[in-house]
Amino acid sequence: MNQARDEYDVIVLGAGPVGENVADRTRAAGLSTAIVERELVGGECSYWACVPSKALLRPVLARAEARKVPGLRQAVGGALAAADVFAYRDKQVGNWKDDGALPWLESAGIDLVRGHGRLVGPKRVAVTPPDGSGGEERILTARHAVAVCTGTRASLPDLPGIADVHPWTSREATSSSSVPERLIIVGGGVVACEMATAWNGLGSRVTVLVRGSGLLERIEPFAGELVAETLREAGAEVRTGTSVKGLARSGGTDGPVTVTLESGERLEADEALFATGRTPHTDDLGLETVGLEPGGWLTVDETCRVRDVPDGWLYGVGDVNHRALLTHQGKYQARIAGAAIGARARGVAQLDTGRWGEYATTADEAAVPQVVFTDPEVAAVGLTAEQAEAEGRRIRVVDVDMGQVEGAVLYADGYRGQARMVVDLDRGHPIGITFVGLGVSELLHSATIAIAGEVPIERLWHAVPSFPTISEVWLRLLEAYRG
Repeated sequence: MNQARDEYDVIVLGAGPVGENVADRTRAAGLSTAIVERELVGGECSYWACVPSKALLRPVLARAEARKVPGLRQAVGGALAAADVFAYRDKQVGNWKDDGALPWLESAGIDLVRGHGRLVGPKRVAVTPPDGSGGEERILTARHAVAVCTGTRASLPDLPGIADVHPWTSREATSSSSVPERLIIVGGGVVACEMATAWNGLGSRVTVLVRGSGLLERIEPFAGELVAETLREAGAEVRTGTSVKGLARSGGTDGPVTVTLESGERLEADEALFATGRTPHTDDLGLETVGLEPGGWLTVDETCRVRDVPDGWLYGVGDVNHRALLTHQGKYQARIAGAAIGARARGVAQLDTGRWGEYATTADEAAVPQVVFTDPEVAAVGLTAEQAEAEGRRIRVVDVDMGQVEGAVLYADGYRGQARMVVDLDRGHPIGITFVGLGVSELLHSATIAIAGEVPIERLWHAVPSFPTISEVWLRLLEAYRG
């Protein structure tokens, strides 16, 4: 790649999926683009989050499904071969090397600059080379835009003993190649639920400690209830309304961990995983040199342009803007932000940023899809009933037992699941849909289209689901709505 230039039209900080998509769109607009990365090209999702976690979960979930199929369950009654699962995971992440990601950057004409990038004034980025590289700091200048796509890192609570214990975060949980005999997981969100599913399936004795009243509290209540029920049936312990007040490790770095609860009870495990939120990677980016507070989330407009920065040259795309902390949603933002940068560079004065406009990230608030890869799967898009009511909408909620759908009956013996559709009565179309059950992740995009397209209920009657598939749940939902 040509890295001789120090001036570009666009500089992107962070070469994860979000940064790559911004760079792809600005190059497509004919703008010279450099992307700065201090770790691996591909980012958190590719090496320590989405990809490795799903690689760990796939064998666990496939076995769980197979055990629900008559004639097959006896063939899959044994333990998983953990070494083979880890080898599969390692292959999917390229053994934590980014060689496979580099040819695409070169083919797209995007210059890669290795090192830590930080702002040193408007449209100026200083890049410190990686440790041991022996290179000198470079100053890059952007003619049109700098896009901050640096994502987030795991957030640890301020608890006595936590610094000495060095607990697992999502990174250790997705990259470990040994199965702890006992694993305590603190948290009740997506990471906690997925890692409880994975490690329990790999043979750990898992205990989940949830401060709130249940799992997955940002999704419809029945989702967390069904996931907790299945985890317990699989041998995990799930405790709700439980807070941790301290922890300690004895016997050195490999010794057991003692977790002390607010009640005074002490639990012992081989490892403790904290899945307690995310913090933006903005504390060491030089934001103070352009009048912003370091360490916080970036406040952006509909095109992901950072507010309160003169001349509108700075963009915050993906997790750093806290709009929707999901890889696919960050990539969506990146496509829009990159196109907006290109349009503004061409001198387009007024961009279509109205609701569902070409340069508006409307889906961030109206149609965010999410899958939780647990047993059962959870797939949701749009608003929950509680969120819709909090917005003052006049709604109708319809629920369907997915175990009554013929396709689900054939899919697994004793299929358990639930579907919910939230309909805005004034608009006449769905604004929220949640599926819980085996194989429901592949139903989600149809729901996302229905919500993003604001498809009227009466038109959905003409979208005929194939028989006998799980997608017939759509017909059951519409029938329930009509009464």
